[in-house]
Amino acid sequence: MASTPCTARHARLILATAADLAQVSVTDLAAAMAAMPADGPAPAPGRVVRALHRAVEAARSPSPAPNSGPPPSRTRTEEVLSRLRGCQARLTNTPLDPGAVRAMDDAAHTLCVLMGRPSAHQAVLAAERHLAGTA
Repeated sequence: MASTPCTARHARLILATAADLAQVSVTDLAAAMAAMPADGPAPAPGRVVRALHRAVEAARSPSPAPNSGPPPSRTRTEEVLSRLRGCQARLTNTPLDPGAVRAMDDAAHTLCVLMGRPSAHQAVLAAERHLAGTA
């Protein structure tokens, strides 16, 4: 995280996004990162390292380029979009719950990274187009 200057909140979002992309818990991702030497081969599984690099690069990019790289799988897109919709419902029911706000932020950020879009609105539209087969 030292190579990407950011606030604690953004660092948490980067870690949550990387963990989500690697399909591991944030705790497992943090443990893998702690075990990584500063200048040597990473002992963490390749998918964890790739997910972390992808999340950090997305955080460094001022505006991710739409349609860069291969599209995400339809299954993964549906999972993340469903998670976002669930967080929206939870936030609607409990708007003052800080956990609901954090979950919504995490889900929105993950969808932005997954779809390569700079805003949650654009990411949702891109995900819906992708799932409809028109993207």
